[in-house]
Amino acid sequence: SGPWPGPFQHWPRLDGTLCPKRPGPYAPWSSHCQALAPEYAKAAALLKEEGSALRLAKVDGEQEKELSAEFGVSGFPVLKLFRDGNRTHPADFTGQRDAEGIVKWLKQKAGPSAVLLENASQAAAFLDANVVAVVGFFSDLQDEDVRLFYDVASDAPDVAFALTNCSELFEKFNVTHPGTVSLFRKHDESREDFLVDEELGLDGAELAQFILVQSLELVMEYTSQNSSRIFGAKIPNHLLLFINKTQDSQLELLSSFRDAAPAFRGQVLFVLADVNGEGAQILHFFGLKSHEAPAIRFINIESNRKYLLGADGSLTAPAIHAFCQEVMEGKVQPYLMSEEIAEDWDKAPVKTLVGRNFDQVAFDESKSVFVKFYAPWCPHSKAMAPTWAELGEKYKDREDILIAEMDATANEVAGLPIRAYPTLYYFPAGQDKKVVQVPRGVGGGDCGRRMCPGPPGQ
Repeated sequence: SGPWPGPFQHWPRLDGTLCPKRPGPYAPWSSHCQALAPEYAKAAALLKEEGSALRLAKVDGEQEKELSAEFGVSGFPVLKLFRDGNRTHPADFTGQRDAEGIVKWLKQKAGPSAVLLENASQAAAFLDANVVAVVGFFSDLQDEDVRLFYDVASDAPDVAFALTNCSELFEKFNVTHPGTVSLFRKHDESREDFLVDEELGLDGAELAQFILVQSLELVMEYTSQNSSRIFGAKIPNHLLLFINKTQDSQLELLSSFRDAAPAFRGQVLFVLADVNGEGAQILHFFGLKSHEAPAIRFINIESNRKYLLGADGSLTAPAIHAFCQEVMEGKVQPYLMSEEIAEDWDKAPVKTLVGRNFDQVAFDESKSVFVKFYAPWCPHSKAMAPTWAELGEKYKDREDILIAEMDATANEVAGLPIRAYPTLYYFPAGQDKKVVQVPRGVGGGDCGRRMCPGPPGQ
């Protein structure tokens, strides 16, 4: 039998470095899963056509809850690679989520992580063939630093790696420090060097972060293909420029945005969002409408704090630089999204809260307030709606109890994280209100246990 119990017990195992089966937990209802499905199937077909030993598999994360828990899967889809029958340390997928990206990532994981360059012609061909290329210059290829270099290379499949001990190449690239790792960017013909400490040796984590940061474009466009790179960059601060790329006057702003970016490389990720393209998908998260472009927003995806460059603010490179610097220095106050208060917000059994009236209602000492935070598009929020309406009807005549709801995609409350939809918070009456997050499944049946992932970074 194979190394896996349960549904994996019949999976075959290959000799060598790669277990040919790759479970990708998914949820059938997830729009992201639905978008990935055809690309995943296409990748499987490409591998089969090539006669590759690599195969793709999938796991229904909703049905296989124990497996999802074992591998720490809470949002869908998640792609993991299992090698050598190793169940405890699967590799997380970090490539592009299209068929070609999946195949490329798998091949790089299965093959050698770095190639050896022995002369100038090989080096020229290697650099010409790759948009981003990393070359390690080492005097001794048996050194421990070289082993660590290979380890870093194996975990960065989107970047091509090579190494050399050739004196001709040291001279050609003006390398005087043995233990230099150079990153070459083809798109702007630039180069960045990472120097290995002669006493301490190569720090794999530092090199990996250096490569991650330096390999990114100065400005990355938000697309389904780039989203994994944006959120996987380990740079929590993002500055977004929202423009309509069909309008030349707005497209011209991109040069100013790009000019402001170099000073913040590694600290702030500059992201372009086309409101006439895939960038429209994230407008609601920033409380924006497409007609409000051009606009700039700053967000820290760890705290979810957002910062606003006012509509009257200049979008020149100096102004963008100054705004970014002031946010980083804590000189700009974050803003919270809120819809307008509806005239009839308190007329129905379930009260409708928005950011502007939330504190006044939820923290009223004379009332206990039970609030559902939902997303209009979330199927689990929709499934809970009848239960919530029934609850509101039950307590509509109680002056000391309020049942309420708030669209958490359009309204925000300071200090109240919403990491999934729906989320329930209870605010008991009294002077010293202690907010209680209600566990999944309480009062909501099965829909209370099922939740949609919240916004990125939360």
